[in-house]
Amino acid sequence: MGYTRESAEVLGLSVLGWLAAEDELLPVFLGATGASEADVRAGASDPVFLGSVLDFLMMDDAWVVQACDALGLAYDAPMQARQALPGGAQVNWT
Repeated sequence: MGYTRESAEVLGLSVLGWLAAEDELLPVFLGATGASEADVRAGASDPVFLGSVLDFLMMDDAWVVQACDALGLAYDAPMQARQALPGGAQVNWT
């Protein structure tokens, strides 16, 4: 499924909600990004921030599987959605 920017933002927001409910993983995200809990709340409407949430999730296949299973998503959905958000376009080096 191809994602529009709007549908990618919705998926990113869903992943952010899942991440916020993960007591062990949320502090890892906050530490890795330097974001505070207030930044997370403010970033929920920022497509760039939602892209960083998907980037973080995709750092570990186990996290992708957990999030996708919990949200009823295909395992490639975060990657496809990420491509529709700012900074997510595939780079062609040719």
